Amino acid sequence: MDVLAIGDTVVDTFVRLKDAEVHCDVNREHCTISMRFGDKIPFESATVVPAVGNAANAAVATARLGLSSALLSWLGKDRSGEDCLTALKKEKVDTSLVTTVGGKMTNSHYVLWYGAERTILIKHEAFDCALPSPLPVPRAVYLSSLSEHCAQLHDDIVDWLIEKPKMLLAFQPGTFQIAMGLKRLEKVYRRADIFFANKEEYQRILGTAEENPKKLMELMHDKGPKTCVLTDGPKGAYSFDGMKAYHIPSYPDPKPPYERTGAGDAFASTVVAALLLGKSLPEALAWGPINSMSVVQYIGAQRGLLSREMLEGYLAMAPKEYRATPL
Repeated sequence: MDVLAIGDTVVDTFVRLKDAEVHCDVNREHCTISMRFGDKIPFESATVVPAVGNAANAAVATARLGLSSALLSWLGKDRSGEDCLTALKKEKVDTSLVTTVGGKMTNSHYVLWYGAERTILIKHEAFDCALPSPLPVPRAVYLSSLSEHCAQLHDDIVDWLIEKPKMLLAFQPGTFQIAMGLKRLEKVYRRADIFFANKEEYQRILGTAEENPKKLMELMHDKGPKTCVLTDGPKGAYSFDGMKAYHIPSYPDPKPPYERTGAGDAFASTVVAALLLGKSLPEALAWGPINSMSVVQYIGAQRGLLSREMLEGYLAMAPKEYRATPL
């Protein structure tokens, strides 16, 4: 097995709004969406997408790129859970470590979609997040979004990984993991071989208003991760391994983004896949934005994920300036 992705699996319901307003600061950042309170607000459409979530998205992305992947997760014993398993198996993701739990409902998110952006309403069920035994020994573990009910699982995962120092740990924290703070997840940060987050998440985790991507990555590197990767929307992405720092621009969009959910997951999991396929870090950084570019052309986090052949085709057509350059 190449990749074991660990994290919560959800069903996303995309509600496309047509009657809302977006308010941003002077830099077009820190935006809020507003709607009339206490009213009936019409919407354009509702689309249900099963078997998503950071870890599930990573499992599907790496499988489409030709790697063998498995998902360690928990589902309710309900129709939504069945739909998730069906979708994952269709993508050739090993679901033998996915547990269905009677009396629980599968996690559901509601995505308020307006323009190309979205706000996600989240709720995670209180599953018993025990680490099964025995576990397969993959080349890499991709640890991402878990609920606040799974705090102990992080310690168990790190204890398991300590015995396998050659196994790569990629850590892309989700909402609740960020809220847990650096101190509670110190063991995870210190074991992480590669860490992924966007600029705002770096600031939140580190408790700083620092804006410079390289300085943010240096601060994070001091907390333990061997390689830090920071994404900054249209400005591209950055990496720092303790010695060298790189920047990769965004891959040119063939047309304006349709819906941005899953762009960060596509980027991070594709970088990990490229590293496992023998690419250098600068080469891997050039793979990530291509899958992100494709994902945002479709609704949901997985429909636009590319095969290796398609991704390398885009890479061959990239403009000359599309390359990782040292900072």
